[in-house]
Amino acid sequence: MRSAGRYFGVTNWDMNQHAKIEIRHSTCPHDCPSACALDVEVVEGRSIGRVRGSKKQTYTAGVVCAKVARYAERIHHPERLMHPMRRTGPKGSGQFARISWDEALDEIGHRFNQAEREFGAESIWPYYYAGTMGLVMRDGLNRLTHVKKYSRFYQTICANVGRIGFAIGTGKIAGVDPREMAVSDLVVIWGTNPVNTQVNVMTHAARARKERGAKIAAVDIYDNETMKQADIKIILRPGTDGAFACGVMHVLFRDGHADRAYMDKYTDCPDELEAHLKTRTPEWASAICGVPVSEIEAFAKLVGETERTFFRLGYGFTRSRNGAMQMHAALCIPAVTGAWQYEGGGAFFNNFALWHFNESIIEAHDAIDKTTRALDQSQIGRILTGDAEALLGKGPVKAMLIQNTNPMTVAPEQALVRQGFAREDLFVAVHEQFMTETAAMADIVLPATMFMEHDDLYYGGGHQHISVGPKLIDPPGECRSNHEVLQALAPRLGAKHPGFEMTPRELIDATLKLSSHGDIAGLEADLWRDLQPDFRTSHYLDGFAHADKKFHFKADWAHPPFGQTMGDFDKMPSLPDHWAVIEHADQAHPFRLATSPSRSFLNTTFNETPSSQAREGKASVMIHPLDAASLDIANGDAVTLGNTRGETTLIATLFEGVRRGVLIAESVHPNKNHIGGRGINMLTGADTIAPIGGAAFHDNKVWIRKAATVQGMHSVTP
Repeated sequence: MRSAGRYFGVTNWDMNQHAKIEIRHSTCPHDCPSACALDVEVVEGRSIGRVRGSKKQTYTAGVVCAKVARYAERIHHPERLMHPMRRTGPKGSGQFARISWDEALDEIGHRFNQAEREFGAESIWPYYYAGTMGLVMRDGLNRLTHVKKYSRFYQTICANVGRIGFAIGTGKIAGVDPREMAVSDLVVIWGTNPVNTQVNVMTHAARARKERGAKIAAVDIYDNETMKQADIKIILRPGTDGAFACGVMHVLFRDGHADRAYMDKYTDCPDELEAHLKTRTPEWASAICGVPVSEIEAFAKLVGETERTFFRLGYGFTRSRNGAMQMHAALCIPAVTGAWQYEGGGAFFNNFALWHFNESIIEAHDAIDKTTRALDQSQIGRILTGDAEALLGKGPVKAMLIQNTNPMTVAPEQALVRQGFAREDLFVAVHEQFMTETAAMADIVLPATMFMEHDDLYYGGGHQHISVGPKLIDPPGECRSNHEVLQALAPRLGAKHPGFEMTPRELIDATLKLSSHGDIAGLEADLWRDLQPDFRTSHYLDGFAHADKKFHFKADWAHPPFGQTMGDFDKMPSLPDHWAVIEHADQAHPFRLATSPSRSFLNTTFNETPSSQAREGKASVMIHPLDAASLDIANGDAVTLGNTRGETTLIATLFEGVRRGVLIAESVHPNKNHIGGRGINMLTGADTIAPIGGAAFHDNKVWIRKAATVQGMHSVTP
């Protein structure tokens, strides 16, 4: 521990035998469904040591991912931003000068007010996302937006597609208690790589295998770390899950594994579904998804013969243009078999419907004006470059305040994003923990706290607990929380609302009371409160959440239970199918690329920590050896990938665990880590995804060739 302390130059983090260490509880705030319960070593009341998963919470069950276990490496990092700065050189040059908080806040206030006077309030677009999942620090920026009538923010980068695909079947976003994986006889992990992204899924699945002899099946687009721990591996072509699901259901009906009594009672149109699936044979499915007919048959037989089959459906579905249909198709399988009836059977994606949080004070719902435009988060490149459709027919964006996200790296259509942020007439203030590539493009940079340095309220999308994450230590330097920044800006902008006058703890307490969750004292006493409904409710034994109490095989995409319809929702097939709207490979772009999550980075969080950097290595792309040989590409060669949106150059890794014609680039490495400084999201699109919006990060057609020259890894100023 002392060597790590010396590396970071933080003497009070140096844990020796004389240090006073107290174990405090918290919740991981990062963009991961696990929202792990944490036991944190607080050293001398000033710094932190080891972080462990808490055994006191039954979902986390004492397990936490390696990157959070080493959180001291991040929170005490020597390159954290410590004071406000003003840009002194060209945008992206990294040239800044230290200024005071008052100078920084005054300038932001002046520039926002000037933009409002000259171009109207909607010329200002506060932009945020899931760098923290705490309700106070994540969603508070909406309060400023609503009170000031700035352009609103429509979230599309993450979960919309998967959520609607699940809810269109069940009627709400909630499923079986995820801890029931431990009492399942077959755990199907589909569209997620939990070894990399939500390690606790593997905790419960492995327990089922150890205690019950259960099988673990993994369905994904490459032989990832989760597949390496699975008993059954199904490797699909990207964007073809719906075809595979239909082939499986065809076999279930054909071979007598469909529970007709269950479907007659609990589903809307089983006879129509069966008739529809007559032509969706395993041969038909195999031609689309690439899975051999024998594997489709064997998987269907196993599912059909195993009552306690638990479908753990993941966020991979949300990254494809046809993802909502794919999620719904996969979800239909346990409704065909009747697995919902049994403990350890059914399906789970997310528990969003459990929380019922009333964020009216945090977000100033009383000030919402729905006539103000809501701009699509994913289309930030188009918006900042003046695309009239993306701007919803109104004027340009002239000023931004960015919290909790790094769009210069993570947003799609990076060529447009770079062009937009380079505008001299765009004022940008970024509130951040490190000098990200977005912060480097800012006019004003503000230093931000991390989760152990402020109070917040959390829920676990991947489980059923809510919690207060208390402030454990003081922030370093001049770091301020998101809420403190909003409080300081409000009077400078003439923004008045009770939420600006309250402390984070007061906001948490008021939100809990409004949400019928008691108060902050009660929740802190509980540590992590379990909101899981009873068995009958979780398994929909008294009917599903639609008005007719049925599970819907026939999806009404034109009338989703939430969200605003957009894209080609009117062209979506109503029954499960392969909807061929993905970016198909063609002669000019013969490969399909997916940008799947890595183990040691979380989007661009943790890519500043040495241990994560060491594990992930250089930005690389997996390619099948036979594809590589046909292109004279050797392992370790620099290769360039491209399409109509842009190009990026990285290192080729030959890998047999992908289908021919498929490329996998794990993680979002910093742009500067790519040869030539152009990151992977140069290749991803921002098309509007039906039925309620989304971003198709795993759905790209590309070409690949040896890089003509290699000039070293360096960043490129936009």
